Amino acid sequence: MDQAPSGQPGQTFPCGNCGAQLTFDASTQRMKCPYCGHLAEAPIARVMGAVREIPLEEGLRLAVRGLGTPVSEVGCKDCGATVNVAPNEQTTKCTFCGSQQVLAREASGQLIRPESMVPFQMDKGTANQRFGTWLAGLWFRPNDLKHMAKVQEMHGVYIPFWTFDAYVQSQWTAEAGYYYYTTESYTDAQGNHRTRQVRHTRWVPASGHRADAFDDTLVCASKGLPEELVKQFTTFQTNALVPYRPELLAGWRAESYALDLMPAWDKGEKQMVEVQHGRCGRDVPGDTHRNLFVQNHFSNRTFKHVLLPVWIAAYRYQNKPYQFLVNGQTGEVVGKAPWSFWKIFLFTLFVIGVIAGIAYGVDYAESHKKPAPPNTLTPAAEVQPPAAATATATTPPAKAPAAKPPLAKPTTTATTPKKTP
Repeated sequence: MDQAPSGQPGQTFPCGNCGAQLTFDASTQRMKCPYCGHLAEAPIARVMGAVREIPLEEGLRLAVRGLGTPVSEVGCKDCGATVNVAPNEQTTKCTFCGSQQVLAREASGQLIRPESMVPFQMDKGTANQRFGTWLAGLWFRPNDLKHMAKVQEMHGVYIPFWTFDAYVQSQWTAEAGYYYYTTESYTDAQGNHRTRQVRHTRWVPASGHRADAFDDTLVCASKGLPEELVKQFTTFQTNALVPYRPELLAGWRAESYALDLMPAWDKGEKQMVEVQHGRCGRDVPGDTHRNLFVQNHFSNRTFKHVLLPVWIAAYRYQNKPYQFLVNGQTGEVVGKAPWSFWKIFLFTLFVIGVIAGIAYGVDYAESHKKPAPPNTLTPAAEVQPPAAATATATTPPAKAPAAKPPLAKPTTTATTPKKTP
């Protein structure tokens, strides 16, 4: 908010140099005068003690009400968000959706006061750079979207959250599955007899117990931020929470929570139950499991109402609201942007054309492929003829020498005399 709420009615934060009102500066983490630039210590260092956890059962009785100083509320008729601003601030547009359908009214003093907060760590200039980088990386968006981003203003807003702590004891039962394999014989399509390993599961009863402590389970209480965007934030570091001090809100806006404590606890409890179900599932022995049943018992339930820093760029395109968010603590970015129908259409046509061209080229090449001539020599590197065949084809047979007439052999009767008896 542009003028900080205070712990006491009428409390202000004057500049020690010129008397103007100091604001909290995210880049220096100090109180800064927007006119003369004078810096003063912020109360962060003095309030870094333990943050109070309020028992859930006594929360409505123990919780402090209101922001501790007169403020005005600006309610949006389009998105329903309520933003606390200084009484003298003139607001004509909704911080969250950019709508001009806003109504200023006196703030209710019955809302639970924030217990703690995370001060902004990122200034507006850095958040705008993140916005530009995000837009530059988007595909298939309208051409004039980048121009719109230049003319839209970015606001730093403290968003209301509830955090819940609890100790959960879980009893679970399930059927644990153990894999085992058997060999099966079968006949394939060609009539061959083969074998294969077939997996089976042996189911046996199983049970167990575990106990877990949950710390700072976050539930967003905002009306202005879409839930699907808020769920994308994963980097809020609640260990940096400091007790609520009005000085840290000076120069910033803060949204009033739209989700009350007990409905918020129902959502937080559901988150814890889902986490416990997954943890118990991993505890089941064996290779797989089924029919998992988990019974949870919650104790030591506590809560805090906290404010977390978010930079918001709300803009409208063709009369529809879109948002871009920057985590004011870590710089994480999430957002929504319109699609360009014509860019998607033309890209689709291009892809179809490329696929059709490739298919046509393959078909054309196949249909115009010429068969190799029958007498074409095949390179030796591709086809090697058998060695015997090569020798027969390339080596002519040796010429046999002319046969000489055989010499006449003397007969035995002519050369051997007869024996005398």
